[in-house]
Amino acid sequence: MNNPSSKATDSLLAIVHAGLAIAREEGIGHVSFGKVAKRLGVSKSSVFCRTRSLQRLQAAVLDEYDRQFEAEVVEPGRSLPKGLPSLDAHVRRLAARVAIDDAAARCLYISGAFECAVAGSYLHERLQLGLARWRALLRQSVRDALQLGQLRLDTDDEQLIFETHSLVVGLVHEARFLRDPGIGSRMVNAYQRLMASYMRASAHGQ
Repeated sequence: MNNPSSKATDSLLAIVHAGLAIAREEGIGHVSFGKVAKRLGVSKSSVFCRTRSLQRLQAAVLDEYDRQFEAEVVEPGRSLPKGLPSLDAHVRRLAARVAIDDAAARCLYISGAFECAVAGSYLHERLQLGLARWRALLRQSVRDALQLGQLRLDTDDEQLIFETHSLVVGLVHEARFLRDPGIGSRMVNAYQRLMASYMRASAHGQ
């Protein structure tokens, strides 16, 4: 039998999962005590008692999103060789996931950037932090690829990261707003052409 503390933990987890579902469907800015309570069939006061403030609720939702993103998109590539293999796996996995016409696959880092564009707001800074971690992962893979001789020595790592990120932003736009069923493969094709322009001749044959 669960003790009171475990029941409290279970309740908080249910609240966070409900909030994350709302964030993916409507946007993180639409997460509220009322909407979470309605989804769970509980009172708003029950949600408030577990989270104490809207900012804490939103923070818990984004923390859970970070955890799921790490497990589903980042972690599978950690066992691969450093450099291009790791980078390619990460980008392909993200493309395959985001291209699905399903709210559960939406990228809060990117969709939230348009929704929470007011500089200095909590959500703006929190989403910036998540996006910065993702870009840091790309940066490390690109720098590993440079050290391993997989990319041209004159490669500007920040330019390559910008271009890769721009492809992902375009993917999110096409998938979410234009409902293009082939956008995932088109994005990967564009990414392959981009990388080909940065790769050393010897790396093409690897």
